[in-house]
Amino acid sequence: MNKAKSVLYALLAAAFYAINVPLSKLLLSHVGPTTMASLLYLGAGIGIGLMSLFSRQRGEKLAKKDMPFVIGMIVLDIAAPIFLMLGISYGSSSNASLLGNFEIVATTLIALFIFKETVTKRLWGAIGLITISSILLSFEGAESFRFSLGSLFVLLATVCWGLENNCTRNISSKSTYEIVILKGICCGLGSLVIALSRGETIPELPYIAYALLLGFVAYGLSIFLYVRAQRVLGAAKTSAYYTIAPFIGAFLSFIILKEKLTGLYLLALSVMLAGTALVVIDTFIRNHIHVHQHTFVHTHDGSTHSHTITHTHNHDHLITEGTHGHHHSQQELEQALNS
Repeated sequence: MNKAKSVLYALLAAAFYAINVPLSKLLLSHVGPTTMASLLYLGAGIGIGLMSLFSRQRGEKLAKKDMPFVIGMIVLDIAAPIFLMLGISYGSSSNASLLGNFEIVATTLIALFIFKETVTKRLWGAIGLITISSILLSFEGAESFRFSLGSLFVLLATVCWGLENNCTRNISSKSTYEIVILKGICCGLGSLVIALSRGETIPELPYIAYALLLGFVAYGLSIFLYVRAQRVLGAAKTSAYYTIAPFIGAFLSFIILKEKLTGLYLLALSVMLAGTALVVIDTFIRNHIHVHQHTFVHTHDGSTHSHTITHTHNHDHLITEGTHGHHHSQQELEQALNS
Protein backbone atom coordinates (compact mmCIF):
# COMPACT_ATOMS: atom_id res chain seq x y z
CA MET A 1 0.00 0.00 0.00
CA ASN A 2 1.53 3.34 -1.06
CA LYS A 3 1.73 6.50 1.01
CA ALA A 4 -0.99 8.37 -0.90
CA LYS A 5 -3.50 5.60 -0.21
CA SER A 6 -2.47 5.50 3.45
CA VAL A 7 -3.02 9.26 3.79
CA LEU A 8 -6.45 8.81 2.19
CA TYR A 9 -7.24 6.04 4.68
CA ALA A 10 -6.23 8.27 7.61
CA LEU A 11 -8.36 11.16 6.36
CA LEU A 12 -11.34 8.87 5.74
CA ALA A 13 -10.94 7.40 9.24
CA ALA A 14 -11.14 10.91 10.68
CA ALA A 15 -14.11 11.87 8.52
CA PHE A 16 -16.04 8.70 9.36
CA TYR A 17 -15.50 9.20 13.09
CA ALA A 18 -16.47 12.88 12.84
CA ILE A 19 -20.08 12.05 11.91
CA ASN A 20 -20.47 10.17 15.21
CA VAL A 21 -21.10 13.14 17.51
CA PRO A 22 -23.76 15.15 15.60
CA LEU A 23 -25.69 12.07 14.43
CA SER A 24 -25.52 10.50 17.89
CA LYS A 25 -26.94 13.74 19.28
CA LEU A 26 -29.98 13.27 17.03
CA LEU A 27 -30.45 9.61 18.02
CA LEU A 28 -30.05 10.25 21.77
CA SER A 29 -33.57 11.67 21.89
CA HIS A 30 -34.79 8.14 21.08
CA VAL A 31 -32.00 5.92 22.51
CA GLY A 32 -30.51 5.90 26.02
CA PRO A 33 -26.84 6.98 26.25
CA THR A 34 -25.48 3.62 27.43
CA THR A 35 -27.66 1.72 24.96
CA MET A 36 -26.41 4.06 22.24
CA ALA A 37 -22.78 3.28 23.12
CA SER A 38 -23.62 -0.44 23.01
CA LEU A 39 -25.27 -0.26 19.59
CA LEU A 40 -22.41 1.78 18.12
CA TYR A 41 -19.85 -0.87 19.06
CA LEU A 42 -22.10 -3.77 18.10
CA GLY A 43 -22.55 -2.13 14.70
CA ALA A 44 -18.76 -1.89 14.35
CA GLY A 45 -18.16 -5.52 15.33
CA ILE A 46 -20.96 -6.97 13.20
CA GLY A 47 -20.11 -4.83 10.17
CA ILE A 48 -16.38 -5.57 10.18
CA GLY A 49 -17.20 -9.23 10.89
CA LEU A 50 -19.25 -9.37 7.69
CA MET A 51 -16.40 -7.64 5.82
CA SER A 52 -13.94 -10.28 7.06
CA LEU A 53 -15.99 -13.04 5.40
CA PHE A 54 -14.95 -11.63 2.02
CA SER A 55 -11.29 -10.99 2.90
CA ARG A 56 -8.49 -13.40 2.06
CA GLN A 57 -5.89 -11.63 4.20
CA ARG A 58 -6.71 -11.92 7.89
CA GLY A 59 -3.28 -11.09 9.40
CA GLU A 60 -1.53 -12.55 12.44
CA LYS A 61 -3.88 -13.74 15.19
CA LEU A 62 -3.74 -12.42 18.74
CA ALA A 63 -1.69 -14.54 21.15
CA LYS A 64 -1.98 -15.29 24.87
CA LYS A 65 0.67 -12.66 25.69
CA ASP A 66 -1.59 -10.01 24.10
CA MET A 67 -4.50 -10.69 26.46
CA PRO A 68 -3.68 -8.01 29.10
CA PHE A 69 -3.72 -5.35 26.38
CA VAL A 70 -6.89 -6.83 24.84
CA ILE A 71 -8.70 -6.81 28.22
CA GLY A 72 -7.56 -3.24 28.90
CA MET A 73 -8.68 -2.18 25.43
CA ILE A 74 -12.15 -3.70 25.92
CA VAL A 75 -12.77 -2.34 29.45
CA LEU A 76 -11.67 1.18 28.50
CA ASP A 77 -13.69 1.05 25.29
CA ILE A 78 -16.79 0.16 27.29
CA ALA A 79 -16.31 3.15 29.59
CA ALA A 80 -15.28 5.79 26.99
CA PRO A 81 -18.35 5.75 24.68
CA ILE A 82 -20.68 5.75 27.69
CA PHE A 83 -18.97 8.87 29.03
CA LEU A 84 -19.09 10.42 25.54
CA MET A 85 -22.82 9.74 25.08
CA LEU A 86 -23.51 11.20 28.55
CA GLY A 87 -21.42 14.23 27.62
CA ILE A 88 -23.32 14.75 24.38
CA SER A 89 -26.68 14.34 26.11
CA TYR A 90 -25.80 16.96 28.77
CA GLY A 91 -23.82 19.35 26.58
CA SER A 92 -23.53 20.59 23.01
CA SER A 93 -22.42 18.47 20.08
CA SER A 94 -19.92 21.09 18.82
CA ASN A 95 -18.20 21.37 22.20
CA ALA A 96 -18.00 17.59 22.45
CA SER A 97 -16.43 17.41 18.98
CA LEU A 98 -13.66 19.87 19.84
CA LEU A 99 -13.09 18.47 23.33
CA GLY A 100 -12.42 15.15 21.62
CA ASN A 101 -9.01 16.55 20.68
CA PHE A 102 -8.04 16.35 24.37
CA GLU A 103 -7.49 12.66 23.58
CA ILE A 104 -4.12 13.74 22.08
CA VAL A 105 -3.13 15.24 25.43
CA ALA A 106 -4.27 12.19 27.39
CA THR A 107 -2.54 9.76 25.03
CA THR A 108 0.72 11.74 25.13
CA LEU A 109 0.83 12.13 28.91
CA ILE A 110 0.05 8.45 29.46
CA ALA A 111 2.74 7.46 26.96
CA LEU A 112 5.21 9.77 28.72
CA PHE A 113 4.59 8.81 32.35
CA ILE A 114 3.59 5.14 31.98
CA PHE A 115 5.40 4.01 28.83
CA LYS A 116 8.36 6.44 29.21
CA GLU A 117 8.20 7.85 25.69
CA THR A 118 9.98 11.07 24.75
CA VAL A 119 7.86 14.20 24.26
CA THR A 120 9.32 17.10 22.23
CA LYS A 121 9.02 20.81 23.10
CA ARG A 122 6.67 21.34 20.18
CA LEU A 123 4.36 18.61 21.44
CA TRP A 124 4.42 20.11 24.94
CA GLY A 125 3.37 23.42 23.35
CA ALA A 126 0.53 21.64 21.53
CA ILE A 127 -0.57 19.97 24.78
CA GLY A 128 -0.65 23.36 26.49
CA LEU A 129 -2.75 24.99 23.74
CA ILE A 130 -5.20 22.08 23.49
CA THR A 131 -5.55 22.04 27.29
CA ILE A 132 -6.32 25.80 27.34
CA SER A 133 -8.90 25.30 24.57
CA SER A 134 -10.49 22.41 26.47
CA ILE A 135 -10.74 24.54 29.64
CA LEU A 136 -12.43 27.34 27.68
CA LEU A 137 -14.97 24.90 26.24
CA SER A 138 -15.57 23.30 29.64
CA PHE A 139 -17.18 26.40 31.13
CA GLU A 140 -20.74 27.31 30.28
CA GLY A 141 -19.99 31.02 30.08
CA ALA A 142 -17.29 33.56 30.76
CA GLU A 143 -19.51 35.27 33.33
CA SER A 144 -20.80 32.30 35.28
CA PHE A 145 -17.61 30.20 35.40
CA ARG A 146 -19.83 27.21 36.11
CA PHE A 147 -18.21 23.96 35.04
CA SER A 148 -20.20 22.02 32.45
CA LEU A 149 -21.14 18.48 33.43
CA GLY A 150 -21.31 17.50 29.76
CA SER A 151 -17.73 18.67 29.17
CA LEU A 152 -16.53 16.71 32.19
CA PHE A 153 -17.99 13.49 30.78
CA VAL A 154 -16.38 14.14 27.37
CA LEU A 155 -12.99 14.73 29.04
CA LEU A 156 -13.38 11.47 30.99
CA ALA A 157 -14.05 9.72 27.67
CA THR A 158 -10.86 11.14 26.14
CA VAL A 159 -8.78 9.96 29.12
CA CYS A 160 -10.21 6.45 28.70
CA TRP A 161 -9.42 6.53 25.00
CA GLY A 162 -5.92 7.81 25.76
CA LEU A 163 -5.31 4.75 27.91
CA GLU A 164 -6.95 2.54 25.28
CA ASN A 165 -4.72 3.95 22.53
CA ASN A 166 -1.65 2.89 24.48
CA CYS A 167 -3.08 -0.61 24.97
CA THR A 168 -4.03 -0.99 21.30
CA ARG A 169 -0.60 0.24 20.21
CA ASN A 170 0.92 -2.95 21.62
CA ILE A 171 -1.27 -5.21 19.45
CA SER A 172 -1.62 -3.05 16.30
CA SER A 173 0.57 -5.38 14.22
CA LYS A 174 -1.96 -8.20 14.64
CA SER A 175 -5.09 -8.88 12.54
CA THR A 176 -7.07 -5.67 12.02
CA TYR A 177 -10.26 -7.67 11.56
CA GLU A 178 -9.77 -9.57 14.82
CA ILE A 179 -9.01 -6.39 16.80
CA VAL A 180 -12.07 -4.49 15.54
CA ILE A 181 -14.44 -7.48 15.84
CA LEU A 182 -13.29 -8.25 19.41
CA LYS A 183 -13.52 -4.60 20.38
CA GLY A 184 -16.95 -4.15 18.81
CA ILE A 185 -18.69 -7.29 20.06
CA CYS A 186 -17.19 -7.37 23.58
CA CYS A 187 -17.58 -3.64 24.22
CA GLY A 188 -21.07 -3.66 22.73
CA LEU A 189 -22.29 -6.54 24.89
CA GLY A 190 -20.61 -5.09 28.00
CA SER A 191 -22.29 -1.73 27.45
CA LEU A 192 -25.64 -3.45 26.81
CA VAL A 193 -25.48 -5.24 30.18
CA ILE A 194 -24.78 -1.90 31.88
CA ALA A 195 -27.63 -0.24 29.96
CA LEU A 196 -30.15 -2.90 31.01
CA SER A 197 -28.95 -2.77 34.63
CA ARG A 198 -29.51 1.03 34.59
CA GLY A 199 -33.09 0.46 33.48
CA GLU A 200 -32.71 1.86 29.97
CA THR A 201 -35.40 0.60 27.61
CA ILE A 202 -34.75 -1.08 24.29
CA PRO A 203 -35.38 1.47 21.52
CA GLU A 204 -37.69 0.92 18.58
CA LEU A 205 -36.34 -1.20 15.72
CA PRO A 206 -35.69 1.66 13.24
CA TYR A 207 -33.52 3.50 15.79
CA ILE A 208 -31.63 0.29 16.55
CA ALA A 209 -30.91 -0.05 12.83
CA TYR A 210 -29.77 3.60 12.55
CA ALA A 211 -27.45 3.24 15.55
CA LEU A 212 -25.94 -0.02 14.25
CA LEU A 213 -25.31 1.55 10.84
CA LEU A 214 -23.75 4.63 12.44
CA GLY A 215 -21.55 2.36 14.57
CA PHE A 216 -20.36 0.43 11.52
CA VAL A 217 -19.28 3.64 9.76
CA ALA A 218 -18.18 5.90 12.64
CA TYR A 219 -16.52 3.19 14.76
CA GLY A 220 -15.98 0.10 12.62
CA LEU A 221 -14.70 1.59 9.35
CA SER A 222 -12.92 4.41 11.18
CA ILE A 223 -10.92 2.07 13.44
CA PHE A 224 -10.24 -0.32 10.58
CA LEU A 225 -8.87 2.40 8.27
CA TYR A 226 -6.93 4.00 11.12
CA VAL A 227 -5.06 0.78 11.88
CA ARG A 228 -4.40 0.15 8.18
CA ALA A 229 -3.01 3.68 7.69
CA GLN A 230 -0.87 3.30 10.80
CA ARG A 231 1.02 0.38 9.25
CA VAL A 232 2.51 2.64 6.54
CA LEU A 233 2.45 6.13 8.06
CA GLY A 234 3.21 5.16 11.64
CA ALA A 235 1.30 6.17 14.75
CA ALA A 236 2.45 9.81 14.87
CA LYS A 237 1.58 10.74 11.28
CA THR A 238 -1.76 8.93 11.39
CA SER A 239 -2.71 10.68 14.63
CA ALA A 240 -1.81 14.03 13.08
CA TYR A 241 -4.25 13.45 10.23
CA TYR A 242 -6.86 12.18 12.69
CA THR A 243 -6.90 15.52 14.53
CA ILE A 244 -9.15 16.94 11.79
CA ALA A 245 -12.03 14.79 13.08
CA PRO A 246 -13.21 17.17 15.86
CA PHE A 247 -13.26 20.12 13.46
CA ILE A 248 -15.33 18.17 10.92
CA GLY A 249 -17.65 17.12 13.74
CA ALA A 250 -18.02 20.69 14.98
CA PHE A 251 -18.77 21.92 11.46
CA LEU A 252 -21.41 19.21 10.98
CA SER A 253 -22.96 20.20 14.32
CA PHE A 254 -23.52 23.72 13.01
CA ILE A 255 -24.95 22.40 9.72
CA ILE A 256 -27.10 19.53 11.01
CA LEU A 257 -28.06 20.65 14.52
CA LYS A 258 -28.07 24.44 13.88
CA GLU A 259 -25.93 25.04 17.00
CA LYS A 260 -24.92 28.69 17.45
CA LEU A 261 -21.42 30.11 17.14
CA THR A 262 -20.37 31.98 20.29
CA GLY A 263 -17.38 34.23 20.85
CA LEU A 264 -15.96 31.85 23.47
CA TYR A 265 -16.37 28.92 21.10
CA LEU A 266 -14.54 30.74 18.27
CA LEU A 267 -11.71 31.68 20.65
CA ALA A 268 -11.40 28.05 21.81
CA LEU A 269 -11.49 26.89 18.19
CA SER A 270 -8.60 29.23 17.30
CA VAL A 271 -6.49 27.99 20.21
CA MET A 272 -7.33 24.37 19.34
CA LEU A 273 -6.30 24.94 15.69
CA ALA A 274 -2.96 26.36 16.83
CA GLY A 275 -2.35 23.34 19.05
CA THR A 276 -3.32 20.93 16.29
CA ALA A 277 -0.96 22.72 13.87
CA LEU A 278 1.90 22.14 16.31
CA VAL A 279 1.01 18.44 16.46
CA VAL A 280 1.17 18.22 12.65
CA ILE A 281 4.49 20.13 12.53
CA ASP A 282 5.93 17.85 15.19
CA THR A 283 4.92 14.85 13.10
CA PHE A 284 7.10 15.86 10.17
CA ILE A 285 9.94 17.78 11.86
CA ARG A 286 11.70 15.92 14.61
CA ASN A 287 14.55 16.72 16.95
CA HIS A 288 17.06 13.88 17.09
CA ILE A 289 20.31 13.16 18.89
CA HIS A 290 22.54 11.21 16.53
CA VAL A 291 25.59 9.22 17.49
CA HIS A 292 28.16 8.67 14.76
CA GLN A 293 31.38 6.68 14.68
CA HIS A 294 34.20 7.49 12.26
CA THR A 295 37.24 5.31 11.69
CA PHE A 296 40.48 6.96 10.52
CA VAL A 297 43.39 4.92 9.15
CA HIS A 298 46.90 6.37 9.03
CA THR A 299 50.51 5.20 8.94
CA HIS A 300 53.46 6.28 11.04
CA ASP A 301 56.58 4.56 12.45
CA GLY A 302 56.29 2.06 9.60
CA SER A 303 52.99 0.62 10.82
CA THR A 304 49.34 1.26 10.07
CA HIS A 305 46.94 2.37 12.81
CA SER A 306 43.23 2.94 12.92
CA HIS A 307 41.32 5.15 15.38
CA THR A 308 37.58 5.18 15.95
CA ILE A 309 36.02 8.38 17.28
CA THR A 310 32.47 9.06 18.35
CA HIS A 311 30.53 12.32 18.34
CA THR A 312 26.91 13.26 18.92
CA HIS A 313 24.80 16.15 17.73
CA ASN A 314 21.26 17.31 18.26
CA HIS A 315 19.29 18.94 15.44
CA ASP A 316 15.93 19.33 13.74
CA HIS A 317 15.38 17.91 10.28
CA LEU A 318 12.49 17.34 7.92
CA ILE A 319 11.43 13.72 7.58
CA THR A 320 10.68 12.91 3.94
CA GLU A 321 9.49 9.77 2.22
CA GLY A 322 11.77 7.09 3.62
CA THR A 323 15.08 8.97 3.75
CA HIS A 324 16.67 12.05 5.20
CA GLY A 325 20.11 13.53 4.83
CA HIS A 326 22.74 14.91 7.20
CA HIS A 327 25.58 17.30 6.48
CA HIS A 328 28.71 17.21 8.62
CA SER A 329 31.24 20.01 8.25
CA GLN A 330 34.98 19.49 8.04
CA GLN A 331 35.31 21.53 11.24
CA GLU A 332 33.02 19.11 13.05
CA LEU A 333 35.14 16.16 11.97
CA GLU A 334 38.36 17.91 13.01
CA GLN A 335 36.92 18.74 16.41
CA ALA A 336 35.87 15.14 16.87
CA LEU A 337 39.35 13.91 15.82
CA ASN A 338 41.06 16.20 18.30
CA SER A 339 38.76 15.31 21.18
